Amino acid sequence: MNYSKLSKEELQQIYDIQKAEYNALVAQGNKVDIARGKPCNEQLDIAMPMLSAEGLENMPKSYRNYGMLDGIPEMKKLFADMLGVDPSEVIVGGSSSLNLMYDTIQRALQFGICGAKPWNSQPVKFLCPVPGYDRHFAICEHFGIEMINVPMKEDGPNMDLVEQLVANDEGIKAIWCVPKYSNPTGVTYSDEVVTRLATMKTKAQDFRIFWDNAYVVHDLTDTPDELANIMQICAETGNPDRVYQFASTSKVTLAGSGVGCIATSANNVKDILSHLTIQTISYNKVWQYIHYLFLKDMDNVKAIMAKQREIIKPKFDTLIRAFEDSFGSDSGIAEWTNPNGGYFITLDVLDGCAKRVCELCKNAGLTLTAAGAPFPYGRDISDKTLRIAPTFTSDSDLVVATQILTCCVKYACVEKLLQE
Repeated sequence: MNYSKLSKEELQQIYDIQKAEYNALVAQGNKVDIARGKPCNEQLDIAMPMLSAEGLENMPKSYRNYGMLDGIPEMKKLFADMLGVDPSEVIVGGSSSLNLMYDTIQRALQFGICGAKPWNSQPVKFLCPVPGYDRHFAICEHFGIEMINVPMKEDGPNMDLVEQLVANDEGIKAIWCVPKYSNPTGVTYSDEVVTRLATMKTKAQDFRIFWDNAYVVHDLTDTPDELANIMQICAETGNPDRVYQFASTSKVTLAGSGVGCIATSANNVKDILSHLTIQTISYNKVWQYIHYLFLKDMDNVKAIMAKQREIIKPKFDTLIRAFEDSFGSDSGIAEWTNPNGGYFITLDVLDGCAKRVCELCKNAGLTLTAAGAPFPYGRDISDKTLRIAPTFTSDSDLVVATQILTCCVKYACVEKLLQE
């Protein structure tokens, strides 16, 4: 049914039913969390053999000492194969790609990029496709960088708007991108969007694309999305230095204890290393080698990710079926994504209801990502977007979570319609 077409009497009947169902769920005393995109224990168990480090005795002796600031050759090659770049374009870092992003912005603000003026010599702005990744926005807010919203479409950010903005404002220094299975929509950028990002005219000569390729191997189906190689396109069209690409193994091996990397042009690599040589002696090469022993090559990485898919795909299916059963295709109060990969589903509810849904869910024992989190400064002006993360919770708890969530969506939206 389309709720917006119901009479006030019909809405009142549904509201009474949902309120009774909601009160029953509250009385159960549930405690379920689907707020963050964390791997579950079964996924992390897949990587536990890594800690036995079979073959560690064959580790080159030089890996025990200082040096190799850009990482060990084995992991440079593995990341290069993963991202479609040359090993010389890869710097292997510590356990967090987010840390590499933070450091990259910090350096640009304080020292500039490749000899250009420091970014903080003028007000700095970032373009932020929305809904997007809250931790990206938190970094900008932390540094006092102004964020400009760019709506996401079905094939990536609104490129007409992006091109207009970057062509006319030298203060716009960068754009955040999660190009494959975007957080939280699950959208993969089309070839056209990638090409336009790579080739667009920018007023800032030191403009950079922060290409957070976090879900490059995180497919959920046998027909995964394909992402064009932006670094290759940039190199072929005269903008080789435009992209900083980031990835990590945190959702391949152990979350928070993986290995991160940055892939970028030779000029950018040289610039970054000129600062890293002051910042650190080297990253943890022993841990990098242990990762190499476990991951080996891309064929083995794909086999590991296939095991993870067997664990988490049913969880996505549980949510999608619950939404289909509860709302149908034309409810007027709920729309959702059905991604081919990544870690999230986006649920859009009736305008003005997302915060109310979160409040109701909290009272019923279900923790969601805060309404507004997928937007800069936590401001969703439509108050409609919810980010749903099904991976961490158990299968049984996820069933409870879907019951609470679908009930609260109906409750909040019918309540809103009655008020109108």
